[in-house]
Amino acid sequence: MKKILFFLKAIFYVFILWFVIHSLYIIADGLYDTKQKSDLAVILGNKVNEDGTLSKRLEKRLETGIELYKNHRIKKILVSGGFGKEGYFEGDKMKDFLISNGIPDSLIIVDNHGDNTRATVENTLQLKKQLDFNSVIVISQYFHVTRTKKLFKDSGFTNVTSASPRYFEVRDLYSIIREFPAYYTQ
Repeated sequence: MKKILFFLKAIFYVFILWFVIHSLYIIADGLYDTKQKSDLAVILGNKVNEDGTLSKRLEKRLETGIELYKNHRIKKILVSGGFGKEGYFEGDKMKDFLISNGIPDSLIIVDNHGDNTRATVENTLQLKKQLDFNSVIVISQYFHVTRTKKLFKDSGFTNVTSASPRYFEVRDLYSIIREFPAYYTQ
């Protein structure tokens, strides 16, 4: 019985160590910006409030995209999100925000069927020939970009980097925990 208990404890500690190392890696990776230029920024959607305004998280993602555009690091922006329970297409609201902040309409591509991270990656790659891009900068919260980049790479698109807003919330703790299983199952 002692051997079994020892074995279970060892498995538990290995799992905890794995979780901690993984979490530290996704945080560091998500906060690291290589400052590279790219053909396309892919901004992942997030909540649109019931009154049609953007959640602070989503607004900060879009502001990051605007900053990259103004610094001549990207040529086009793809905004991707689904239809929220609040009654709005995230992509349309994201585009409106970008236009109201000086991004030309002609440089914005809307994906209103990016209901999850995998769908965003698949939809983006389906547009590769049409949009003629060879590099992508993923824009999302820091804890989310590692998994998104992994999905691009798993799909054979390896020229992908990331940028994330310097915006933090208490709920990030939940999100970091959630990213652990999502990384390995998506």
